[in-house]
Amino acid sequence: MATALSKDLARAQGTDFFFTDDLLSDDERAVRDRVRAFVDDRLIPVANDYWERAEFPRELVAPYAELGVAGGSVQGYGCPGMSAVAEGLVTLELARGDGSFSTFNSVHSGLVMSTIAILGSEEQKDRWLPDLAGCAKLGAFALTEPDHGSDVVRLATTARHDGEHWVLDGAKRWIGNGTLADVVIVWARDEDGNVGAFVVDHRDDDVHGYQASVITGKTSNRGLWQADITLNGVRIPLGNRLAGSRTWADTGRCLTKSRQAIAWEGLGHAIGAYECALAYAKRREQFGRPIAAFQLVQDKLSNMLSDITGMQLTCLRLAQLHDQGRVQLEHAALAKLQTASGARRVCAMARDILGGNGILLEHHVARHHADMEAVYTYEGTDTVQSLIVGRAITGHAAFA
Repeated sequence: MATALSKDLARAQGTDFFFTDDLLSDDERAVRDRVRAFVDDRLIPVANDYWERAEFPRELVAPYAELGVAGGSVQGYGCPGMSAVAEGLVTLELARGDGSFSTFNSVHSGLVMSTIAILGSEEQKDRWLPDLAGCAKLGAFALTEPDHGSDVVRLATTARHDGEHWVLDGAKRWIGNGTLADVVIVWARDEDGNVGAFVVDHRDDDVHGYQASVITGKTSNRGLWQADITLNGVRIPLGNRLAGSRTWADTGRCLTKSRQAIAWEGLGHAIGAYECALAYAKRREQFGRPIAAFQLVQDKLSNMLSDITGMQLTCLRLAQLHDQGRVQLEHAALAKLQTASGARRVCAMARDILGGNGILLEHHVARHHADMEAVYTYEGTDTVQSLIVGRAITGHAAFA
């Protein structure tokens, strides 16, 4: 849904008050600019329509694949092997345009492909990553369950060894891409009580008992199909358990990576909402002058920019730590804690600046405001992130 605001956004995009662009390499800027053009030319013009109809924009999967960003920092197997900074910038730009499509990327490229790269054997990487990198196949990551969200460590889905197969039984909920995906990573507990990642090629004619249905009635991330999944005696080959997935600590390695992406996603929403609000404030006149000339509006914009600048510096440093092999779960948790709460605050102030127009999709802020509620919750709520950080700084676990 194109509006006059789009022209102002084109001039406003790239908020960078502390010149963090100077810290990027030429390759990182090139990736950022390529994705930014896709967002401005292809994603933003259709995002509101798909969001309102609660439909996933399948038409964008092919041009997304052509960007060559799926797989992010994964090396080899047809993946781009970019820096963690470049990978974060991809997430930021997609979220600046649309949270639903950004979450699609975070699931397919981040959770699924990164998990296979971290925990898979060479044979497993060769088997799945090239098709996922080119989007010939799409991926989903099935960890959360109907009765286990924040306490997902107690997951109830089981994997039983039967001859040359694993047999999966259980239920999953809130699984992004769950109805679209060809490759679904299902986390389950084996007969020894150990947690593992089991890959279901559920488009395979030999796989039965996998059922996925789209969750309806959402008020956030409406342009992403999330699913309820039931697994009823799903038989997969023994070789479909990712070789490096033996304990919950292995799951934690994947979540450390994915939470980094979610930090960048929150930043993208904040920048998107801020740029919309700034452009609107310059155009909207009340009492004979643009509302940008009023003290209270300038105070809001300044505080929004303060939050954004802090998030930018955190995300950049987090990515640097990843590239240096120094990032830990608590680093990712603190970044997600900061960006989720900060971006939620920025989006709320943006909605306030737009007044009544702030609830209309045509101004884009309403979509960012609603979608941030999902970001605030998934990959661990603020409470969970704070307890991870608290454990790291005190040495005491306070989860129960």
